[in-house]
Order: sequence, then C-alpha cells, then structure tokens
Amino acid sequence: METRIDRRQVLQMLVMGAAAAGLGLGLPQGPRRHSWLLVTNSEGDDINVIDLDRLAVAGDWKVGEHPHGIAVPENSRVAYATIETEKALKSLDAASGKVLSTLSLQGRPNQCAVTPNGKFVAVPIRDGDSVVIVDGESMKILKTLPVRMPHNCLNAGNNEHMFVTSLGGNQVNMIDLKTLEYIAEITVGGVPRPIAVDREEKTLYVALSGFHGFVMVDISSRKVVHRVEFPPLPPNTDLRPLLNTATHGLMLTPDGKELWAASVPTQSVYVYDVPSGKVAPAITVGQLPNWIAFSPDKRYGCVTNTGSNDCSIVDRQNKKEVARIKVGKAPKRLVALSVLGA
Repeated sequence: METRIDRRQVLQMLVMGAAAAGLGLGLPQGPRRHSWLLVTNSEGDDINVIDLDRLAVAGDWKVGEHPHGIAVPENSRVAYATIETEKALKSLDAASGKVLSTLSLQGRPNQCAVTPNGKFVAVPIRDGDSVVIVDGESMKILKTLPVRMPHNCLNAGNNEHMFVTSLGGNQVNMIDLKTLEYIAEITVGGVPRPIAVDREEKTLYVALSGFHGFVMVDISSRKVVHRVEFPPLPPNTDLRPLLNTATHGLMLTPDGKELWAASVPTQSVYVYDVPSGKVAPAITVGQLPNWIAFSPDKRYGCVTNTGSNDCSIVDRQNKKEVARIKVGKAPKRLVALSVLGA
C-alpha cells in the first residue's frame, strides 16, 4: 500500500530535524577544534600548551633541554621544534606533543620555518654558518646552504620560498624551494634580528640590532625604502644585556594591515598601521617581550615575555592585554594553531 506524506508533514519533519541537530539530540557529536598556543621555554626542557578558548595552560610537553624554534604547517597535525642542547630538529604530534621523529644536526639550531603544505622545513644552524632544508615528511636533509651566523628562518605563507637572516652578513637571503638555491641576498643596512614578509613577497620588514624600530626593504630592488622609529628609549637604556636588541618579534596580522613589534626594554608592543604608516600608542605587556603570534580566530595577539616567564594575550581590536598566563622558564618562540580534540 502506498504511503503519502503531505506538505505539512514534510515541513514538520524538517523543523524537528533542524531542532534535533541544533540541540544534538540523538546525534553523535564529532570532535571539535581547539585554539592552542605552543610556547617554547628556552631555558627549560618543555613546550607549554595554552588553551586560547579558556586562556589557561592546558599542557606541558617535555621535548628536550633548551627548545628554541617552533613551526606548524597549515594542516596543524604536526609541529616542528628545534632543540639547541641536543642539536636536533624534532617533529611532534600537534595534538599530544608526542615526539614522532628526531633529526640530528651539525650545530645549534635556532628559529625554524615550514611551508604551508609541510613539505619543506628550513633550519638555521647558528654555529655552523649554514641553513638546512629538510623534507618535512621523511625528516631527511635535502640541502645545506652556507650563510654567516644565521638566526631566524621565515616562510611568508607559500610553498615556493623561504627566508633566512644572516647576522654576520647584514642581510636576508631568499631561497627558491624548487632549486633549493638562493635567488636573492638582500642587504638590510644593519644586523637583522626578526623579520616579517608580506604575502605578496614585495616588502621585507626587518628589526635591526641597536635600532628601536624597523626598516622596510623593497624585495625586488633589494633596497631599504623606509625606516620606522618608535618613541625614544628611556635615557641611559643599556642594550648590552639584551644582546643589543631593542626590537624583536615582528609579525604581520593575517590580513597584512598591521605589523606588531615587541619593544624589548620597554615592556611593550607597538602596532604599525601598514596603509597609513602610523604607529599606535604602546601596548603594555610583560618583561622582555620576545615573539608574537595571532590566534587562529584572529581575535588575539599573543606575546611571550622572556623576563617575567609568562605570555600576554592582547585583544586585537581594543589593543589591550586581557590576560597574562604563567608558563615555563624564559619563554621565547610561540605559534598558534587549531587542533581537533574530543
């Protein structure tokens, strides 16, 4: 016998189904995503996990003495960390912190970078005058390139290029990942500290030793085109204990409209508006701010404070600190990611 369902019954079934979906009635609940911040404690042996939904520490991963750099590809399934004491690059399960693989290196690695697809990891060997390009899956070295006193590697959000700073050469080198060779050696007018690069790879932003601010370099012409100086440091500020570092932790916001920079001796972060070229008033954070990352939902700017052993969480819209979370000893590098959880 044929059963007919009239229009009113169909509508009732759709409404009930939508209500059940909204309430989760009788339907299995899949894992949801969590916003995490991974913080390397440079004078400890661990990486702290901060839950950015609860603004609280959610984990402590033991990875080896003196972790330095950390990087995560776009899929957020694995994290790469450099361990100075072990002279190693380690791949970690990004959800649990379990060490998946360890690659021994020929010297002390600093800040690493990874391509969005996870295919290449670049690792500067500070005392080895070289940068190594590593296969992110097999964890094998593909190429070693010479560079004087490298410190930081950076990926600008594409799978074609990497950048590495040369403290000894006063320049930033650009690596072509197709040929695994340098395609540019860019003089920056001083000793480069942290750098940032826009997504179009047109402009290079560089913090320089001894300079309270940063310079902007046109990548195509290889020339410094602008210097942005922050307010003068207090009289008699001694930068020697800070390794002559006044500005650190440059980071562009995901939309590329703001450049955030840590003013190490003043316990503050300055925000440079890229379209207008103006610097906003300082944001107070903890002692000796070091590195900056933005939460996956783009709501927060997160700052490690090496001198006070904590991490400042700053509301991006209001430009005010909303939380300061204790972590391990001398936190430096950090990265934000979204992971699947229960």
